[in-house]
Amino acid sequence: MTLRIGVIADTHGLLRPEAVHCLAGVSHIIHAGDIGSQAVMDGLCRIAPVTAIRGNVDRGAWAEAFPETLTLGLGGRRFYVLHDLKQLSIDPAELGIDVVVSGHSHRVRIETAEDVLYLNPGSAGKRRFALPITLATLDIERSGPLRPVIHDLDRT
Repeated sequence: MTLRIGVIADTHGLLRPEAVHCLAGVSHIIHAGDIGSQAVMDGLCRIAPVTAIRGNVDRGAWAEAFPETLTLGLGGRRFYVLHDLKQLSIDPAELGIDVVVSGHSHRVRIETAEDVLYLNPGSAGKRRFALPITLATLDIERSGPLRPVIHDLDRT
């Protein structure tokens, strides 16, 4: 059985209809910070359960409920979520982390090092510079490889 996780970051208060469409049917959503507003969380929660962390633009009473980092298990895999990868202060491989999810840079990253997948889904919010508007899905099977896919929301 395959578990599909939606991975989104840097929405900055904007939940695009294209993102909602792309995330339809996922089992869980991870938001890697810079949510921007409670309305974004409310919209995502209508799609699937959401785990989110606070980014550098997430300020105010609504954002206080979100931690700056977290570790969670999904589909038999361990995830570590933080907003800015440059602030990573743990050794994910040593701690048995399978996936490090980050945001902040607005740049897509799919890279594996020491059997740890580093995934930055890019930005699904307001366009910044000439970067594409993206999010990711991650298919997980108990014994198979992790299969991340980047979705370009300009093309959906």
